[in-house]
Amino acid sequence: MLFGVVAAPIAVAIVLVGGAALAAMLAVMAALGAWELFRIARTGGLDPMDNLGIVLAAILPLVVHARFLQIYSPDHSIGMLSLASIVLLVVLAAGIWTRGPMRKPLSSVAVTVFGVAYTGGMLSYGYAIRYHPYALAGDASFSINGWQLATLGGGFLLLLPLLLTWASDIGAYVVGRTFGRHKLIPSVSPGKTVEGAIGGLLASVFVAWLYTRGVLQPVDHLSFKAAPWGAIAFGVLTSIAAQVGDLAESLLKREAGVKDSSHLIPGHGGILDRFDSLLFVMPVSYVLLGWWLTWAP
Repeated sequence: MLFGVVAAPIAVAIVLVGGAALAAMLAVMAALGAWELFRIARTGGLDPMDNLGIVLAAILPLVVHARFLQIYSPDHSIGMLSLASIVLLVVLAAGIWTRGPMRKPLSSVAVTVFGVAYTGGMLSYGYAIRYHPYALAGDASFSINGWQLATLGGGFLLLLPLLLTWASDIGAYVVGRTFGRHKLIPSVSPGKTVEGAIGGLLASVFVAWLYTRGVLQPVDHLSFKAAPWGAIAFGVLTSIAAQVGDLAESLLKREAGVKDSSHLIPGHGGILDRFDSLLFVMPVSYVLLGWWLTWAP
């Protein structure tokens, strides 16, 4: 509880400020998440290239940051697909020297590349949402202890999928504990119920509608197409992505036979235990915002 009270306001402030602070936070989360994933994989009998994978996962959000600063330009240097291909070849080449034919190089390379994409790749979409082209016009400012800080409207846009993820998690927990009777997928996550899933979905929809009307429209001058149904659909799909992300991480842990991804966060498990939903929500939200986000007067 204490960790959440301290960490949540800091994370929100970093999201609003954006820039290097956001890229650094995402890089640290990606590195820790990759370390946890490789720890799970090793417990399950695989042999990932931990050090290389952790470094690559941390670099991905920084590359996206460099892209938005125009330090790195795919149009004038190496394209994103070509860069991903080079990274794959580097990991495969590293497997020649670090694994050899007797240490299952194929599974080692596969789980290493997956770990990089699953953590650093998915979290990098958070930075892209923060600097969504439609959100650049929504300038705003806020004050902390007398310090006036400017923030682009993208900070409030990125808060939307974050808040929907938290609403979905809280709604699923409260409704599931209160009314849960029917198990959702007991073989993957015994504690989750159908009633809890519906509660999380309804909570996400309500927050999406409320946040769009109360923050996005008046502060960022943004809305969803076909309002209010666009916001409602965004809430529905975000909740589904969050719940599938939670189940996906539970599946990985169940295969390896571990309860928590790590014990980095006192009383909360690990980074993946707390942010597994966001690994699915960030890319899904980025695609949906590209389709449905629009200007609002």
